[in-house]
Amino acid sequence: MRILVIEDEQKVADALKEGLTNEGYIADIAYSGEEGFYLLSTRSYDLLLLDLMLPGRDGLEILKTIRQKGMNFPVLILTARDTVEDRVVGLDSGADDYLIKPFAFPELLARIRVLLRRGRNEQSLRLVLANLEMDLVTRKVKRGEQNITLTVREFDLLEYLLRHQGQIVSREMLARDVWRETNRATPLDNLIDVHIARLRRKIDDPFPKKLIHTIRGVGFILSEEAP
Repeated sequence: MRILVIEDEQKVADALKEGLTNEGYIADIAYSGEEGFYLLSTRSYDLLLLDLMLPGRDGLEILKTIRQKGMNFPVLILTARDTVEDRVVGLDSGADDYLIKPFAFPELLARIRVLLRRGRNEQSLRLVLANLEMDLVTRKVKRGEQNITLTVREFDLLEYLLRHQGQIVSREMLARDVWRETNRATPLDNLIDVHIARLRRKIDDPFPKKLIHTIRGVGFILSEEAP
């Protein structure tokens, strides 16, 4: 599960990232409204933790804009504003829940679990292409009647391809969103190609219909039909 935290207090944001990572979530941090809005526009998330008082772009403005754009993932507001009026405005703007600072981290985790359960229906917990199925809850993958065992990295890579099925995915996108490495001096192309090859051996080689296709010089596409 991928969570974006938009919080301008660096100590708070870094503590949240560490705590969420320790709980098994993938957490990105934005320290300003503009940075947070950019990440929301370029990456996909399962939940947003949003402070209201932000530099660059106000939290309520971000909330209203993403709802207008049809982004329906759960949003949990984290703020020191504790009046009833503030809560009503936040909820009316599209928030799913509201937590007043300071808060206990276990309570935050409990609310995140509730929102993720509420925000994902049965269909969204399963990713499917042809006879390839991925269960995001049990982390099991099967093609037809055959169960497929994947490493953590292979699972994340296949999940990304399934979420972008029918779309060309570049190596730069995979380096940024799956490996989460954007500041390396050398590209991850060779490493990505090795993992794609391993994934192919598991989900394509035993079956007549191939799903992973290479777009030479660009990247890859997961599709029933060859491009």
